[in-house]
Amino acid sequence: MHGPVIAGVNGSAESLDAAEWAAREAERRGRPLRLVHAGNRHPRRGGGSFPERPAAREEAGAPAAERHLGRRALREAEQRVLRAVPGVRVTGEPVEGPATAALLKAGEQAAVLVLGSRGLGGVTGFLVGSVALGVVARATTPVVLVRVGEDAEDGHVPAADGGPSARTGTRDVVLGLDVADPCDEVIEFAFEAARLRQARLRVVHAWQPPSALGLGPGDIALVNDPYRAQEWRGFLSAVLQVWRDKYPEVEVLETVVREKASTALVRAASGASLLVVGRYLADRPVRVRTGPVTHAVVHHVRCPVAVVPHR
Repeated sequence: MHGPVIAGVNGSAESLDAAEWAAREAERRGRPLRLVHAGNRHPRRGGGSFPERPAAREEAGAPAAERHLGRRALREAEQRVLRAVPGVRVTGEPVEGPATAALLKAGEQAAVLVLGSRGLGGVTGFLVGSVALGVVARATTPVVLVRVGEDAEDGHVPAADGGPSARTGTRDVVLGLDVADPCDEVIEFAFEAARLRQARLRVVHAWQPPSALGLGPGDIALVNDPYRAQEWRGFLSAVLQVWRDKYPEVEVLETVVREKASTALVRAASGASLLVVGRYLADRPVRVRTGPVTHAVVHHVRCPVAVVPHR
C-alpha cells in the first residue's frame, strides 16, 4: 500500500519511541508520517456519539481535558520525530472514538501502522496492552509493535569496539514462514523491508514431526528427521525462488529447524532489526485472535515486530 506511515501517540515513552521508529520507516519508504491521538479512550455508555444530556454535566470537562492532552502529545511527538528525522513530512491530528476502534479506522489508509509497547526489560520482551493487542488482532494493514527504549542504533550491528552505532550495517530482517501455507503479502513485506534497509533477510521455517499415533501402516518409514529436514528445505527454496528473482539485491538466508515455531522465531529475532510474521484474516469477525505463534512473539521478542494480515 502507498499510504502514509501512521503512528499512534498518547504521550507515553513507548509511543514516542514508536513515533521515532515510524519516522525512520517513513523516510525509508519516501512516505509522509501521520501522527494520530485517540482522545476518547473511555466513551460514555451508548458510544459517546449523542449530544450531551444535562444529567451528564459532571463529565463536561473530560473532553476538553482530553483534547488538551491530545494536542500536547501530538506536539511532543512531532518535535521528537523532527529532531530525529529532520526531513520527514509529518502531520498530527486527533481522532475520535475509543482508542482501538479509532486506530483501526485511521490505519485503514496506512502503509504501516506503528504502535508502542512497554518493555519489561532484560529478555522478557513486551508488555502488550489491550489497545495494541486489539489493533493487531483486527487490523487489515500491517501493524508494527515497537518496544519502549528502541532507538536508531538498535537496528544496526555493533561497532568494531562493540558499542552501539547507527553507521554500521543493518541487522537481519527475520521472516517467520509456514512453507505449508505461504502468503504473498507477508513474504513481500519482509523482502521489501530488507531491501529498504539494505539488510539480509533470514527466513525461518520451523517444523515438528507428526505424532506416531497419526501415522498409517505405510508411513512409518517417513519418520526420519534428516529426510524431513531436507524435504522442508527444498519446499522453502522453491517458495522463495520467485521472490529471490524479484528482489535480486536482497541476500537471503534460509533456516529450517525442528522446533516449535514460536521458540525458533524468538531465538532468531534476538539479533534482528525487525521480525515479520503473518496473521490470518478470518472471513467472519468472530473470536478475533492473533494466533498462538504471533501472540507468543509479540510478547517475547525484543526487536520491532511486524504483523501482516493475509487471507
